[in-house]
Amino acid sequence: MKRNRWLIALSAVGIHICIGSVYAWSVLTKPVMAAMGLSLGQTTWAFSIAILFLGLSAGFLGGFVERMGPSRSGLLSACFFALGMLGTGYAISVKSTALLYLFYGFIGGIGLGTGYITPVSTLVKWFPRHRGFATGMAIMGFGFAALIAGPVMQHLTAAYGLVNNFLIMGCTYFVIMCASASYLRPPRKGELEQSLEDVLKEEASRGNKRTMLGPQMTRREALHTWKFYALWWIFFTNITCGIGLLAVASPMAQEVIGMTPAQAASLVGIIGVVNGGGRIVWSTVSDWIGRGVTYLVFFALEVAAFYALSITTEGLIFQALVLLIISCYGGGFSCMPAFLSDIFGVRQLASIHGSILTAWGIAGVAGPVILAVMKENTGGYTAILQLFAGLLALAFLVSAVIQISNMQMKKKYTLQEETQTE
Repeated sequence: MKRNRWLIALSAVGIHICIGSVYAWSVLTKPVMAAMGLSLGQTTWAFSIAILFLGLSAGFLGGFVERMGPSRSGLLSACFFALGMLGTGYAISVKSTALLYLFYGFIGGIGLGTGYITPVSTLVKWFPRHRGFATGMAIMGFGFAALIAGPVMQHLTAAYGLVNNFLIMGCTYFVIMCASASYLRPPRKGELEQSLEDVLKEEASRGNKRTMLGPQMTRREALHTWKFYALWWIFFTNITCGIGLLAVASPMAQEVIGMTPAQAASLVGIIGVVNGGGRIVWSTVSDWIGRGVTYLVFFALEVAAFYALSITTEGLIFQALVLLIISCYGGGFSCMPAFLSDIFGVRQLASIHGSILTAWGIAGVAGPVILAVMKENTGGYTAILQLFAGLLALAFLVSAVIQISNMQMKKKYTLQEETQTE
């Protein structure tokens, strides 16, 4: 059966909106603490473990997902994620912290990782001329998910209880993810006017967007290049700094600019909108100016914003800086798959993207831990914000080296092609 590429995109969004509900964990933090008698730190570890295994499963199962194809890997993700939600409900009912970590963290985390990378390479092939926009659509769903899941889970918990909330959401997610996965597949010959390979060659001949015209690399080949590790580092840095800020946005707003808890909660809601919106906006921009330049813009803005944030006490400026940082944080996620396709091709994009996502898993733990330790030792946020500015300045330099190398490689391959033509 012929597929509609916009329904393919909608299916990708469907999967990401379901798994992106992990960002709404904070809504359930206090109910879980009350139901199980846990501390804040113990409860937060469930979220941290989930993010850790998101990154690890994406990294180590990327090749497996590539071989299975998007439909079957999406179904696998649905099974793991739904089981994680249902098991979490059981863990709460028996008040078992170990089972909470097992189901929500480990099993749910595997569902997160496999589901996150499943649609990426498929969407890139369906939207060859707008690869950034395509991946941004799916990953936008992950960013926006908390806006939907948060109020829904809050209502279900109040109306039916915490355990039933997880049971209802687990079953709902399973149905939506299975329906979405069943529609996913790569384009067949004749379904698109131009294949991705033809578009890449055309772009290379014009000297734009595609950074190099070389062989389509496997995951193993990509792992033997210095660029892979450079990209891993800048991805890790962006997430560490961004997720660190996300973890303390509410209390920092209350302490630094005197927001009330209600006002801080509103700011967190706006952050969710900007996080999701930044993903689609920045990824679309990257289709016009190129991924390398986009990351240079990210880091230049974030360096300035983090430093300014460390010294400001003015309310509007504080909020504007936080939202600017979060938009770049979200954009860093959505632009990375297209950036990887620019450099390494799409032969094993899902697998390569999965390996990069290990940075997310580690950063999801590193960011909040670094911030908590420095906050405890310094008594404020100034030092940690300036440290983040310094780390992002280093990431800017690494991105500049990548961009220079990409430009040189593009000239090399263009010259080779011209020579072969003659």
